Amino acid sequence: MVILDRTPASAPGAPSSPPRKSTPGVPWEEASQPSDPILPYLRSISKAMDELGTGPQCDASALDRLKCYLTECIRKYGDEYQYSTDPRLLKIWILYADVTETFPKVYKQLEEKRMFLEHGLLYESYALYLCAEGRIEEADRVYATGISRKAEPLDHLKETHLMFLKHLEHFVEEADVDSQPSKKLKNEPSVVDPWSACTMNSLLETINGDLRTFIGYHKSNKVYYGKVPLTSSLNVLRNKVIELGGRKYQIKGSTGTGAFAKVYKSTVDGNAEEMVALKIQSPPFPWEFYMYRQLDMRISEVERPSFGYAHEIHIFSDVSVLVCDYLPYGTLLDVINSHLVVGRYMDEVLCMYYTIEMLKILETLHSAGMIHGDFKPDNLLICYLSGEITEETFRSETRDEQNQGLSLVDWGRGIDLKLFRAGTEFRGDCGTSGFRCVEMQEHRNWTYQVDTYGLCAIVHMMLYGAPMSVQKVPGAGGGYEYQPKAPFKRYWNVELWKKLFSTLLNAPSNGSDVAVLRGLRAAFREHMCSNRQLVGKLNQMLAKQKASLCSS
Repeated sequence: MVILDRTPASAPGAPSSPPRKSTPGVPWEEASQPSDPILPYLRSISKAMDELGTGPQCDASALDRLKCYLTECIRKYGDEYQYSTDPRLLKIWILYADVTETFPKVYKQLEEKRMFLEHGLLYESYALYLCAEGRIEEADRVYATGISRKAEPLDHLKETHLMFLKHLEHFVEEADVDSQPSKKLKNEPSVVDPWSACTMNSLLETINGDLRTFIGYHKSNKVYYGKVPLTSSLNVLRNKVIELGGRKYQIKGSTGTGAFAKVYKSTVDGNAEEMVALKIQSPPFPWEFYMYRQLDMRISEVERPSFGYAHEIHIFSDVSVLVCDYLPYGTLLDVINSHLVVGRYMDEVLCMYYTIEMLKILETLHSAGMIHGDFKPDNLLICYLSGEITEETFRSETRDEQNQGLSLVDWGRGIDLKLFRAGTEFRGDCGTSGFRCVEMQEHRNWTYQVDTYGLCAIVHMMLYGAPMSVQKVPGAGGGYEYQPKAPFKRYWNVELWKKLFSTLLNAPSNGSDVAVLRGLRAAFREHMCSNRQLVGKLNQMLAKQKASLCSS
């Protein structure tokens, strides 16, 4: 039995002592009024639990009394609307489910009554029960459901979920070692093409149950019912109204067309101030929506704006529509091109700022067990801070929600490492000219290099205004290493840029790169803080850039 912490019994004559909290800010007996009818039950339940104990000598009569108190309280007040958000009653429900061993029934009952769905404790407790029962996949889905509903405290629920995933990964690793010869496991890692039709079909089948639980997921087995086909050209779709899920989206223009989808900016319900991006794809493709929901679950709220948002997806038999946030400031590719059209390159200070942002994005993403798979400047949307950047912006590890300068979008090629066996490496080709990592070019295995090579290619475009070409050169410790062909300019901070390229272009195929990314970011941050004039110059450049791109 899982016994929740609680305050000591408050029966008459019992010595007074400060209450102990079972969850942060939620004591068993919380600011109760004398007329509070639940209070006597709380006291009786607490006393019965003290008598019950937690050792092998279980007092059967105390257990019977505990069941009686819990059952009577649930019968009298379990459905009362005035207590439907009272955390004390939720804890009584959870204890009742635990003691009576009816947790699945209780969870279903609370779902049907729409009670306590905003409390993270409900999902955490039920997931813990499912883990104890060996129902690991169901436990994962329960965590996912709570996070998708933004149950509070959300960051705590996400942290608990990540701990659960890490324990699960360790468990799977041990199971693999036990079930396979160690030499074969060590020398022959699992190798997968993450983007092959076979792999994608298998992954979509695996996540199908999760998709149905996510808020914003709408699926129909029928073809799209609108008067104008969504696959029509922009000229046909412009100013047309698309009705989806009871909302009306009026297409105003295109924000981009890729190999697999078209993206349009649209107003919502006739409100010109509310703009979204509609990503239309045929055949329908729910994978990107799944990746966005994983980001919701695994990335902390303060870092979450750096990865774009998807509000909902509407899937028909012939097409899918992903409704995403619209950011009006263009992409990092637009910024690079804005310098090239006037015959100039980006200033090194601006390059450093966006390099720091990209390092932070990949550090956060890879630590969450995810790979973007299509890291290029046209998938990085520009954001601007609400105020000016200061030295503290670079020094502090605590970011403000508005402190992000880039937002990474387009997750159609995203890879969720949680869905693969620990130690899996990949052998697919992204096919994007200029962004194929060295491992792809040489038909070798890769993992995080698909993202870090993309970062190097973007930095090269910012510094040189041209795509990156790499070459093999003799390494300092023997062997060889890769580096850009173009020489570094003498007036740059050569050591910083050389360290970035040499480290990321020669990363091992497996193992976490989070510490490496963090170390590189720290070096660039330290340089930006070494001279107050650099931060002032950066603010001037960003203000000028914003005015220029927004007016164009």
